[in-house]
Amino acid sequence: MSTRARRISVGFQGGLVLALRVADKQLKAFYDALGNSGWHELESEDGPVRVDLGSVVYVSAESDDLQVGFG
Repeated sequence: MSTRARRISVGFQGGLVLALRVADKQLKAFYDALGNSGWHELESEDGPVRVDLGSVVYVSAESDDLQVGFG
């Protein structure tokens, strides 16, 4: 698994969106925690962030297949 940071967006009830850069390992742990209740701590490039799992509506992550130029 790569240790590079991936850009993710976490959407919450009410429309708030949190943008973070996290390592693949952190993203996998977050995906595994989704569907549970309580709090989950993500270690982002800007420091730790605690997320209320019951309020998460969606998670969007950048693709591994980054492309430069026109398709």
